[in-house]
Amino acid sequence: MVDPQQGPARVRPAVVTISSYLLISYAVLSVISLIIGLTTINTYRDVFRDAYAGTDAEGTEGFIVFGVLAGSVVSLLFAIGLVVLALLNNRGKNVARIITWIVGGIALCCSGLALAGTAAGGAMSGPSTGDAPSQEEINRRLDEALPSWYEPVSLLLTVLGIIALLAALILLALPAANEFFRKRQPAWEPPVPGAAYPAYPSTLDQPGYPQTPGYPQTPGYPQTPGQPGQPGQPGGPEQGGESHPGSDRPGPTPPPVS
Repeated sequence: MVDPQQGPARVRPAVVTISSYLLISYAVLSVISLIIGLTTINTYRDVFRDAYAGTDAEGTEGFIVFGVLAGSVVSLLFAIGLVVLALLNNRGKNVARIITWIVGGIALCCSGLALAGTAAGGAMSGPSTGDAPSQEEINRRLDEALPSWYEPVSLLLTVLGIIALLAALILLALPAANEFFRKRQPAWEPPVPGAAYPAYPSTLDQPGYPQTPGYPQTPGYPQTPGQPGQPGQPGGPEQGGESHPGSDRPGPTPPPVS
């Protein structure tokens, strides 16, 4: 249904829909990577505990496990937030689009740092000072303990997530998306030439109030002795009443006496 104040309903462009799908895809890839990381957390803890046993860094493997868990929670929050933002973007919420750029930019930085650390081979490294084993020794032990598919799968998920998130942010900045997120103004229709505005209804056409019925005429009071009768009253001249003594009008003639 078309709102006369807002005009026709906006049609969501394809770039916004694709951007929302990409945001959801990034969230799914993040969750998959999170699950894979949690399944190997015990392996990381065992490797670092054995490597640091008897050294100055002994016992620090707990900090590494805590770091992995904290990073997993942050990744999960980013994934949930981007899914919510994707749904709001589909509804044309410009505030949601701005927040998507902010949150997406932070997520890109975090993913980029994780990718760089993985490529350098030190993403999960611990301290290597003092008598602790070197980073090369720790990486060798991790390669032996972790499954052979773990590193390439993690690298692939990270790269795909970065590509999806970057493309989603770019699509939201295209001109078609700008038109969709722009706040709508009330629709204005120019008056038709020669058309007159409707006049107010005339009061002459309105039904009048009914007239108030007149009060009934007051009946004449009976003639008071010593007072002449008034016309229209009983005993008055018109009705054959007796004339008052001293009146100029004669009274009725009495019948003759036989």
